[in-house]
Amino acid sequence: MMSTQLQGKTILVTGAAKRVGAAIARRLHRAGANLTLHYHASEREAHALQSELNLQRAQSVMLVQADLLETAGLAEIVKTCAERFGSLDALVNNASAFYPTPVGAISAATWDGLVGANLKAPLFLSQAAAPYLRKVAGCIVNISDIHAERPLKNYVVYSIAKAGLDGLTKSLARELGPEVRVNGIAPGPVLWPERDLDDELKAEIVAKTALKRSGVPEDIARTALFFAVEAPYVTGQVIAVDGGRSL
Repeated sequence: MMSTQLQGKTILVTGAAKRVGAAIARRLHRAGANLTLHYHASEREAHALQSELNLQRAQSVMLVQADLLETAGLAEIVKTCAERFGSLDALVNNASAFYPTPVGAISAATWDGLVGANLKAPLFLSQAAAPYLRKVAGCIVNISDIHAERPLKNYVVYSIAKAGLDGLTKSLARELGPEVRVNGIAPGPVLWPERDLDDELKAEIVAKTALKRSGVPEDIARTALFFAVEAPYVTGQVIAVDGGRSL
């Protein structure tokens, strides 16, 4: 069902071509938003999603391709979005990098890659977006991880980066208030990593949730929509969407 909750609003979503990012994009678009969808390497999926959404509402979605580790180009992404649609009302920092870095195998390159994607890029995108968001009392939504608080074994740098993102969420909420709200979403077992994961391990993870089931990307998308339109007095918060896994 289409709605008008975000009609006339413009939202930039990073890492939007597939998985959770695509679910967030579909949900916000269904609520009426115009979208700028960022992608890095997933060109085919990005163009397919753009075509799908533009068929529903013509000229409502544009694409931006970029490597978010190239910090110098991040302000241009934000500017392009605002100029194309006339404003920027929300930023969803969804793009992420995820791979193991056990102690003894951590390098400067893995540090730069994981911290760059999960923390540095959201910071500089938020900084570039802030002047636009202040004009319209907009918001920022950061996609974190429950492992920001409960580190994942062998994923030292990833866990550190997501913990930093939670800190960034709270810090920006103070810095950008009262005009801009900044919140985060910490998914639990919502979508399995794009690597082989043993079925026995999956079952063990699900068994540790209070709801005894895994979630779906739409659960994250609904929460992003909540922050965008239904939470005018909520800022500086990180909500765990994890079926009670963090308990």
